[in-house]
Order: sequence, then structure tokens, then C-alpha cells
Amino acid sequence: MREWGLLPEDVRAILLQKEWDSTRNLRDRLSGKRSFPLKIPLKAPTGAQALRKINHFHDFIKQWQQSPYSSHISWEQKQYRELGAHDVPLSLTLNSIQALIEFIGPKAVTRSAHWEGLMTPILQFDSDLYPVLVHHLMTLENLNRNDTNLIARLLPQLHKGIGKGSYLRALPLIEVDTKFLENNFALISDLLDTHFDGEISHANGLMNWLGCVDIPKAWLLIRPLCPQSKQRMCGLPILQLSTQTLRDTPLPASNILIIENKQSGFGLPPLKDTIAVFGGGANVSWMDAQWLRDKNIGYWGDIDTWGFKLLCDARQYLPDLRALMMDKKTLIEFEQRAVPEPSPINKLPLNLFADEIELFEELRQGIYRGSRLEQERLSPDYIENQLLGWLR
Repeated sequence: MREWGLLPEDVRAILLQKEWDSTRNLRDRLSGKRSFPLKIPLKAPTGAQALRKINHFHDFIKQWQQSPYSSHISWEQKQYRELGAHDVPLSLTLNSIQALIEFIGPKAVTRSAHWEGLMTPILQFDSDLYPVLVHHLMTLENLNRNDTNLIARLLPQLHKGIGKGSYLRALPLIEVDTKFLENNFALISDLLDTHFDGEISHANGLMNWLGCVDIPKAWLLIRPLCPQSKQRMCGLPILQLSTQTLRDTPLPASNILIIENKQSGFGLPPLKDTIAVFGGGANVSWMDAQWLRDKNIGYWGDIDTWGFKLLCDARQYLPDLRALMMDKKTLIEFEQRAVPEPSPINKLPLNLFADEIELFEELRQGIYRGSRLEQERLSPDYIENQLLGWLR
């Protein structure tokens, strides 16, 4: 930046950086959070400065005199000892967002016209939505006029309870696809919240306000390990259930075997009256299911610090949960197959039994050949013998 005598191009660069290209400042100007007038000092020179660069001094005065914004300039007559009296520009004052846009130039004018075109159909629905559109300005700019026309058609159709327990994609919309609603969920949610005086916030979100249910997520694999259990599951050899569905659906077997890793679940041997649940990894929240209380439950994970951490997480819901093949005997048996754990945890997890605490500490101290024994590295015959001993 110049030491003194800012020219129109200099001020334009300052406004571009601080006002126009700063998303936060621009939105605050548009919404009125940062008020006008906007005053920019032009750094009028001292006499000594003007003498050192006399050509710039004259150019400084001339450019602001010839500027279309000369009327926005605060002038002052200064008496310079060597140069005499001169009317010198002191500051530029812009009194509105429109003045700021016009000063910055054609690109800003084109951009603001684009905003206006995008906003118009939505503001025709509700003029009070302007602050929301400004808040989502960057999202709005990535839309086109057809998109904002769709929003204007969509907003009047949405009302409290329209979902009636269905998924969002099943809403009975007219001339608007539900994927469009899903893709623009945050913008539409905020628009509706303003239009309905905070009802969406009060309902803890648009999905609740619409009455829609979430798409199932956090899936787990369910595999019967005996013909009887398979028959009770309609003959299905494997199926996938969401966390909530599994929480609400008692599995038809006396023994429930929970496996940390997916591949180990596929390698399980036949076991009487047993169903395996696997592939959930750290997803243990379903274990608060009431129906688990009457089952014989076993848990099998990797022998490493993270494996014990996941076991502890599961014991938050099932305090007496029995760990299988997560002991010193198993580690010693297959110690040659153990490897270093990439990112072990240092904090001792809660809910470990005494022998598990001892093994956890030994893993951290590095007294074995490796500090991680993966489930997949155990031999099938060993796995089968251990699981047969666990059966009820």
C-alpha cells in the first residue's frame, strides 16, 4: 500500500480485499450488521512528502477530481509552503451498498445483479427472507434461477407434520423433486424457520417439524450360525440391520456373538442356537437393547489397546459382557503373528476386568513380540474350540 496519496485504484483494491472478497464482511454489509457510511482515508500528503514525489501529488489530486465519485470525496484546502494552496482529497465516503458495488466496478455490478435475480422469486414468497438469503449467499451463488424458482415453489408446500412418519424422499411434493430438497436442506430449513417464526428451531430441526424419520444408518451384519436360527430368520443366511432396527428387534437365538471386525464375522464356524452380529466396529450403542438381557452374550475383538477400548464401550451397556479370545493365553499362543499397534491409546479404559487391565498395561509396555494381535490371525481350529466352550 502507498505511504500516502491513495488513488482510486488503490482504494478499489482495499475495498475488494476487506469488503467484497471477504465473505463475512460482505454478508454483514448486505444484512446491515456493518452499517454505512463507509469512510476510507486517502492519506493526503505533508508538504515534504508532496515535494519528494511531485508528479504523484498532482496525479493524486487530478484522479480524484476526475473520478465519478468526486462528490463522495471530502476535500480540504491545504497551504503548502513550497507548493502554495491546493484542494486535497482527504477521504472517500460511501453511503450505501449500492455505492460500494458501483465503486468496485462492473464485476461487482454483474454479481449483485445475479443475486437479485436469484433472490427475487423467493422474496416474492416472503420478503422477510432476505437476511436468510444473505446468510447463505455463497450457497445461493452456486444455484441458478431454475433452482431458486424451485425453492419458491417448494416453500409453500411444506408444513408441520407433512411427512407423517415417512422418509424425506417420500414427501408428497408437486413439481419439485425430493432430492432437490435434500441437497438444499440447510438453506430451506433456515428459510422456513424464519417464515414460521422459529418453529423449526423449536422442533429441534426440520426433519422433526416435517414429521419425517431419518434414513437408517450405522448398519450391522446379522448371520445365523445354525440351521435352527437360520430357519427362525426366514431362511436368510445373512442380513443387514440399522442400529435402531437391531435395538428394537430381538434376535431368535439364545447365544449372541458380537464380533468387532467384519471379516472375522464371515469366518465363524457353525454354532448351535447362535446368531452373530458383526461389522459394527465402534458402533455399540445398540447394546442397550432390553432383549439382550436374557441372552448369553460373547464379545470378540482384536487384542490391542483399541480393542480393549471398544470392549469397554460395550460394557457401558452390558457390564458383565464376557470377552472371548482377548486374553493373555490367546496372545501367547499366537505371539509370532502379533504386530506393532500403529496408534495405541495411553489412557486406561474403564470397565476392564483385572486380568484385562494387566494385559492392557503389558501391551503398552511392549513386553510381547507385538502389541496387536488381529482376530483374523487366529487359527480356525482355535477359534472353534474357544467358541464351543462359550456356548450356553
